[in-house]
Amino acid sequence: MPPIRRAFADLSVGQVHYAHCGDVDRPAVLLLHQTPRSWAEYRAVLPLLGLRYRAIAMDTVGFGDSCAPPWPPSIEAWAAVAVELLDALGIARAHVVGHHTGGVIAVELAAAHAARVGRLVLSSTPFTDEAFRRSRADRPPIDEVAPSEDGTHLAALWQKRQGFYPAQRPDLLEAFVADALKISGSLEGGHRAVAQYRMEDRIAQVHQPTLVLRAPSDPFASPHAAELAAHLADARIVDIEGGMVPLPDQLPEAFAQAVLDFLDAAP
Repeated sequence: MPPIRRAFADLSVGQVHYAHCGDVDRPAVLLLHQTPRSWAEYRAVLPLLGLRYRAIAMDTVGFGDSCAPPWPPSIEAWAAVAVELLDALGIARAHVVGHHTGGVIAVELAAAHAARVGRLVLSSTPFTDEAFRRSRADRPPIDEVAPSEDGTHLAALWQKRQGFYPAQRPDLLEAFVADALKISGSLEGGHRAVAQYRMEDRIAQVHQPTLVLRAPSDPFASPHAAELAAHLADARIVDIEGGMVPLPDQLPEAFAQAVLDFLDAAP
């Protein structure tokens, strides 16, 4: 397996952290993570993609080891920073893979910077329209917990996600909590940015061939897959059986294989 290397790029917002794997002369694949994770969501996926591609997983601004944002969380701003990273790395065009929040950023990236995006993989990505915004407005916070002096808020954070993660995989919840503790600002910032994004106004600009990856046991995203695909000009859905909310690090081999099958089919 090719080694994973980590680095920082000096961009207009500050230092942005990324991990990369694979030869620099190969076609590039940019991977975007969910809230409140980091590049580490793709730790096991990167080497599998790196066998055939230049795979890059960035920490979205405000997450992981990237700098805190100078502006409120925004899908549009995050997409613009992703383009800056491609510029810094000398990448004119990349395939883009996004999971949950990362998928929403990927939609904006493909819509606003079409010439920079080859193929698109949207994993567990919601379709965010007015109905989505209304439903989110009526729900309690997804991850936010009140801080406590005795640390019980850490257990509460774990328990908020536990039912949506596979049993006997405490490592996945540990990774989630570790990333949640590194986030800049509110744990809900990313979720709010997703809810505020007007995908219905942007998705008609997405013409790239698109793979919609559905995790059937993800109750938040799987119901959106058919609607999302229906709004895309060139999309197909692939289910990853047994997939839950942490799909890329839960089932990295199946995830990577689905991505590779789709990318390798490009003319």
